[in-house]
Amino acid sequence: MAEQGTHKPLVGGSNPPSATTSSHEESSALAGAVARGADALGIPDGQHLLLAVSGGPDSMALLHGAARLGPERGWRLTVAHLDHALRADSARDAEFVAAGAAGLGLACELRRTDVTALAATEGRSVEDAARQARYRFFEEVAAPDALIATAHTADDSAETVVLNLVRGSGLAGVSGIPARRGRIVRPLLQARREELRRALDAQGIAYRIDPSNADLSYARNRIRHEVLPALERVNPACVEALLRFARLARDDDELLDQLASTELERRRAPDGTIDWREPPGRALGRRVMRLAIGDPAPSAERLEALLDAAEGERGGVSIELGRRRSASVHRRRVQLH
Repeated sequence: MAEQGTHKPLVGGSNPPSATTSSHEESSALAGAVARGADALGIPDGQHLLLAVSGGPDSMALLHGAARLGPERGWRLTVAHLDHALRADSARDAEFVAAGAAGLGLACELRRTDVTALAATEGRSVEDAARQARYRFFEEVAAPDALIATAHTADDSAETVVLNLVRGSGLAGVSGIPARRGRIVRPLLQARREELRRALDAQGIAYRIDPSNADLSYARNRIRHEVLPALERVNPACVEALLRFARLARDDDELLDQLASTELERRRAPDGTIDWREPPGRALGRRVMRLAIGDPAPSAERLEALLDAAEGERGGVSIELGRRRSASVHRRRVQLH
């Protein structure tokens, strides 16, 4: 069962914020965190923002920070919440978010989706199905001119880096969570989770605690509750170090993508084949082929098989790339189908 956050000296955020200097400072801290992220992202005054709010502490920090900053920036704010129907009491989260939005005078879009059934239908994990369903919902309810703001924090990005690193990801995977992708923006991405929660508690702002966040059967939760605390014992600033590593990886990733685009253009023949008679280095070659094939990228094994065939002496080789795509190799020329 999800419960509201319990705060000291305020319990459950049931009392209104006091008029103390401390409360004012904490209120300013939430707005300040959103303002710093918005400025870094270049979110303009007067922008329409759809706030993705789960009811958890991070999203409530986004909600209250944006609501406090909104009049100054002229932002038009709408709240969106997707009930994943993963718990018997999940509807209470939706009611909590709707009440919070109403208390701030904001419109709220609610929807309930059976994510378990969706995962089975789409052949995805429950986690992946939930993420896909959330973003589809946000895109559907967001106004055409709106940006979609999510409450991902620096801690979320560090967890993503570690999770993808242990899965054997390349540079793209260890680049962390992007601050912006399309019209999705993450203004709290440089904020620490614990700092946001302290600000909420000091103001008596209630939030919901999802018990699944403590379930160690989920890989991300094991990273959050076991791996990162162990790393922090080695280096107390490990989250900052991981984010610095992610920025460097992202810079390298972007440079290699630029090189791959130029190389692909140089190698593509008028008939659409890709000339591989003088193969580039394997690192660049992988990117050239991934770019040529497009999204979703083929598995690492299939990509390596294609490069082996393209660099080999045999002709007439065909490689399946998944999603009804294939490639054929003849005289070191690659034709994608």
